Order: sequence, then structure tokens, then C-alpha cells
Amino acid sequence: MIPIVQADELDTRRRQDTGTSEEEQMVAGILRRVQDEGDAALREYTRRFDRVDIAQPLVSDAEVEEAYTRVDPAFVEALRKAAEQIDAYHQRQKRQSWIDTGEDGTVLGQLVRPLERVGVYVPGGRAAYPSTVLMTVIPARVAGVEEIVITTPPQADGRVYAPTLVAAREAGVTRICKAGGAQAIAALASGTETIPRVDKICGPGNRYVALAKRLVYGRVDIDMIAGPSEIVVVADDSAKPAWVAADLLSQAEHDPLASAVLLTPSRALADAVANELSQQCSRLERSEIAAQSLRDHGAIAVTADLEEALNTANRLAPEHLELMVEDPWAWVGKVKHAGALFLGPWSPEALGDYVAGPSHVLPTNGTARFSSPLGVDDFIKKTSLIAASRQALLRDGPAVEILAEAEGLTAHAASIRVRMDKEDPHV
Repeated sequence: MIPIVQADELDTRRRQDTGTSEEEQMVAGILRRVQDEGDAALREYTRRFDRVDIAQPLVSDAEVEEAYTRVDPAFVEALRKAAEQIDAYHQRQKRQSWIDTGEDGTVLGQLVRPLERVGVYVPGGRAAYPSTVLMTVIPARVAGVEEIVITTPPQADGRVYAPTLVAAREAGVTRICKAGGAQAIAALASGTETIPRVDKICGPGNRYVALAKRLVYGRVDIDMIAGPSEIVVVADDSAKPAWVAADLLSQAEHDPLASAVLLTPSRALADAVANELSQQCSRLERSEIAAQSLRDHGAIAVTADLEEALNTANRLAPEHLELMVEDPWAWVGKVKHAGALFLGPWSPEALGDYVAGPSHVLPTNGTARFSSPLGVDDFIKKTSLIAASRQALLRDGPAVEILAEAEGLTAHAASIRVRMDKEDPHV
């Protein structure tokens, strides 16, 4: 089911599915039409792609209230527990504006301001993730974003998946729209009669959603172009094979393109995990998806030692990295690139997906080499503040003149020079 290889045989190439040129042209056409025709285009694309006729794109309060009657009270309780812990974690990320006054009277500082409006795309097809609502909306709310808009595809009966609506209400969403695919991204980026234009779009989606996010970047900000889910487990003989296999399958069941990799210096553990994967996978509801993921994109790599295992993990720069070793804290300093790091046998990746606290929106496809998990910083912007004193300008002005003249920007130099006449009563 899953290949067992040596570490130097492991394929560390990236698997970014960016879509074909024909798909990009189609998505670009959708973006233009929604921009030009607004809600009319949105409704037509919903009929065409989702096979649902939506008279009113916005979800009403009554629909949200009705959704609560369609979910188990235990789900609401678990949702509220997760929301509380996600909020507590992200409260610690909040930044403050700062101002510093120098001895010469110059004031320098930084103003921290939240984005005004954010859009969140929530999948609603084969994979519906109400947890993604919490993991995107709560950091935005903590940052101070005033208006948060969700778009999510309607189901065949025209309603939105009830757990998603409940999650949206619990997280503090202000507007929910029945729209999916590239057309939803277009609506968020351009605005329609019922959907306001946002400043930033977050959330996962299929390849058309990813293409649309890439194409609208620049008009609005985006969180990232998410690739298939990834997990790397570094384990030694202290790890329980059944637990390692369960954690690998927790990501493999997401998508046939998901990647689940075990790195271990123990051939005995490698064989035991491979056996566990076969047994456990056959019992899963999504066994076909998980089996294809393990077969096509999974691997168990036998390394010379844990040092080589960590070096290999750094080359992979995975979305999720588990250290299931005897002393995980001893190896934390060796980790250079990972979206989220899980330490020890009691920290399965699934804990991070739902209730641990950090957002589960993480860099994929090796981008953990240069990017970070979604957090409060993604929903703020910073403005530099400069209030120079007369003394500072007279002191630093000549250096500005020299640098500006070297760049041929004589008006820059002149704007300094006009202020440098010490005989001028205004100076």
C-alpha cells in the first residue's frame, strides 16, 4: 500500500497543481463576468455548477437559527470549546501601535490597524469543514476586523451545510453567502449588489478556487494558495506503530493528492507501521481516498539516524510535522521548516486541526520554508509614523540631499534644501 524506501530515495519534489491554461482562462472569464454583472452572474454560475437556483444569495437569520435544530447539541458544545481555545491562543498574538520620542524631539512610530472587511471561503462539497470557519474567522475577529463575510456552496436543497452555519454564528460572522467556486472568489474580490468587496480572502478550496485567488491577488490580499494536505512523522522505536499509522491516515483521508510520510531510523518500526496502515485503512469510511494517497504520494523512509530524519523533514518543509520520539524537546532546535510542530505521543495532528488553539490554516507544498500559519498578523496592516523635529532635519538633511542627487532625484533633494536655509524665519 505504501512504499518503504531509503531516505535518499524519497521524492521531495513539490506537487503544486496550478491548473491548465484553459482552466485559467475559464476562471478569468468568471471573474470578469461577476465583476460586470454582479448577483445575476453569481446566480447563473450557481445554477450551472452547483445545480441550485438561488433567488437570494444571502443566508437569513432564520436559516441560521434553523441550522441549530439540525445539529447535535454535543457538536455545538465541542464547537464552543474549540472557539474558546482558538480565541485564547490568538489573543496572545495581538500587536499594539507604538510611538518613540527621541532626544531631539523627533517622533517615530508604527500604527497598527485591522483590515476593515475580510472574506472567508468555506468548502461545502465533498469536504465541508466548519472547523475552517473557526480557524479563519476567530484570528480575524481578534485582530479587530469589523466585517467578516463567508461564502460557501449551497447543498442540493438550496440550504447551507448546517454545521457551517452554526460555526459561522458562533465565530461572529456578519454575512453568509450561498456561493462557491471561482464565482464566490470573484464576488468577494469585486463586490456585488449583496456581497461587499473585501480587503482579504482566506480559506481553502478546489483548484478553481485556488486559481481565482491567485488571479485576484493584487486587487485584494489572499492568505495563501493552499496545496494538498501534508504530514511528516519522525519516529523512533519508542513510538507505537498503531498511533503513527493513525496519524498518517488522518491526513491521507483528506484527498488522493495528500502526502503522508514517515521518517524513522528503525526498520522494525517501518514494517510495523506499514502493516498497521493496511489494517486501519481498510476500516476507514474514506478508505479509497486514503489508500490512493498512501500509494501515490505517501512513503516510509528509513534513515541512518534521527539526525538524517530531521534533515529530510526540513527539506520537505511539511505542513504538519510530528516528533514521536523518546525526547522530542531535544530535537526542536533541529526543526527549521514546518507549518505546525507536534511534540510527543499525546499530540496527534488532529488535535491541532480542531481544538488545540493555533489556526489549522498552514503553509503547504514546501512553502513553510518562507511562510507562516494564519494568525492575527494576517488581518492587520501597519503604517509608519514620522514626525521629525527641526533639529533632526537640519542634522540629517544634507545626507538626504547627497543620496537623492546620487539617484538623480533632484526634486527630492530640493524638498530638503528649501528647508535648510537657517536665515529663513520659517526654519
